Amino acid sequence: MRKYLYILALFAVLCSCGEYNKVLKSRDVNYRFDYAKRAFNEKKYVNAATVLTDIITPLRGGPKGEEALYLLAMSHFENKDYLQAGLYFKTYYQRYPRGKYAELARFYSGYGYYLDSPDPQLDQSMTIKAIEELTGFLEAYPRSDRVTVAQNAIFEMQDKLTLKELQNAQLYYNLGNFLGNNYESAIITARNALKEYPFSKYKEDFELLILKSKFQEAKQSIDEKRAERYRDVMDEYYSYINNFPDTKNRKEADNIFKIAQKYVKD
Repeated sequence: MRKYLYILALFAVLCSCGEYNKVLKSRDVNYRFDYAKRAFNEKKYVNAATVLTDIITPLRGGPKGEEALYLLAMSHFENKDYLQAGLYFKTYYQRYPRGKYAELARFYSGYGYYLDSPDPQLDQSMTIKAIEELTGFLEAYPRSDRVTVAQNAIFEMQDKLTLKELQNAQLYYNLGNFLGNNYESAIITARNALKEYPFSKYKEDFELLILKSKFQEAKQSIDEKRAERYRDVMDEYYSYINNFPDTKNRKEADNIFKIAQKYVKD
């Protein structure tokens, strides 16, 4: 019985492959489109994408052109080729701004990039592209039932971008005065991040890093500038403590303040 079932399964696979090859050689666009739709429904996304790629141009302008383009984008999406999927989704919603699948195309164009967004230490161009596309989706469809999903994805990616900036600022801080004043670079990076992402969950980390960087600048400065820079450290301390009165880093901040006080005259 098992042998019989195996033979039937093998026969089905061979027939499927035979039909696929026949479709590839066919010049009948409608026949190929029908096969692509069936292949997509059967989760044969590579087959569907291959066939649809060849026929979207001859189908363009006809009644099946819109669906073919959307299915091509979805085939790449389901096959986890999010970059290619995003390009076709964008082509779809630009070509058919009021099309049947316009809302889905705008959503999946950004959501695919979100799924492809790498770890913070890597290049974040895909993350930025995802935020842009999902923001465009929210602006175009503010009442969509996918709004919450899109918003949460954007928040997550913004945190990722902020973490990358925090890592950059921390790297500058760790470099210290190696080949220049890297403490100033740490301060600038942290402040720019706070300006761009004012509600980030890393807000305290940035402010503490600014305080520590200013302290190191003052500590290592020449005598003529030391008192002025320590006064700046004290101002930064007050700002930090006002914003985070219950911080777990209170002891470290207080120690910085006590040292700064010794160099500042009333």
